[in-house]
Amino acid sequence: MITLGPDEMARYPFLAESGAYLRDAGFTLEQFGTDPDLRRLLDGAEERVMAAARGEARRAGGAGALSGDAATFEVFSFLLAVVLLRMAGRPSLVRRFALREAMEAERRLEQDLRHIVPGRDAASAAGGRRRSGEKELAARIVGSLTGVRIVASGDDAASGATFAVPVADYVERSGRFHEREWKLVNRGVSAGLVRLTAHEAIRLVRAELGNHISSSILSAKAPPVPPGLEGPVGRLSAYADRHFPRPVAPKDAADPPCVKHAAAVLERGENLPHSGRFLLATFLLRRGRSVEQIAPLFRNAPDYSERVTMYQLNNLATKDGTGYSCPSCDKVRGQGLCFATPECDGIVNPVQFGTRAAAPPGGG
Repeated sequence: MITLGPDEMARYPFLAESGAYLRDAGFTLEQFGTDPDLRRLLDGAEERVMAAARGEARRAGGAGALSGDAATFEVFSFLLAVVLLRMAGRPSLVRRFALREAMEAERRLEQDLRHIVPGRDAASAAGGRRRSGEKELAARIVGSLTGVRIVASGDDAASGATFAVPVADYVERSGRFHEREWKLVNRGVSAGLVRLTAHEAIRLVRAELGNHISSSILSAKAPPVPPGLEGPVGRLSAYADRHFPRPVAPKDAADPPCVKHAAAVLERGENLPHSGRFLLATFLLRRGRSVEQIAPLFRNAPDYSERVTMYQLNNLATKDGTGYSCPSCDKVRGQGLCFATPECDGIVNPVQFGTRAAAPPGGG
């Protein structure tokens, strides 16, 4: 357990310790819908969800710690947002809200992690004076949620690395990154620890942060909508139905399993990595589908932006007047996106699926 004060709860409201705050305050959900003095908290919760749904940043506590009424507002707006999301019952809103809150948590954790005193094992810190507790809170949160022990290891002027994590923890999580700098052979390793910057240390556990927030929302009870909350719940539901209709994944039998899998991930509203989105878009473009036909497939992605999606698709379709090529089967396999079946034998690129007889084994 991590003991949190109101200002720390405001910075990290997704922690279990913050969840008891609403209950301990003694308010009922009916009061938030009918009491004029509490209405602003409900309004703040609705706007918090809407900002995430629109992909907009919201002004919260800024760089410093929150206190007093501002901290209370932050905690209540998050907890009430979770209640509204459960009542609305729209997975698309939950995913977008969780992504936005995870991004904010990541920013704050990195910010706080930079304050750790070098040479101390932050994951085992017991607290101490208030300022010391604030400095080491980020590492204790990471340790509590993910089991990863972050150690402040001193300054490395050459690489900027000031932290370290055990090799086993690093290898288990770094495999999801495809950039060369994440390969273990390209990292500084000493005494069983991998050296990282503050940004890299938090990015390493990014997926787990998002999963924790999502599971916290989905595990919350979905109570009946009490009087006074029909308006916010109805508006959120209507917005989701209007802007995030369920996309239909390609059903063409001529599409290879790697493409069908990528489309299915988006259809479920889950996060597809950039490499998967590139594969899906370039394959469909090469198969003659237009940007307008492809764009709706990305609408249910947690980080969907119509402007960004259209820009990227148009860019893929028009490079040098010919468009980008679909990645080869070797590259698809290397990215962990291959789900080859016997029908994939004999092809070296997904666009060849269904058009070639068996030759050297390939994947798709």
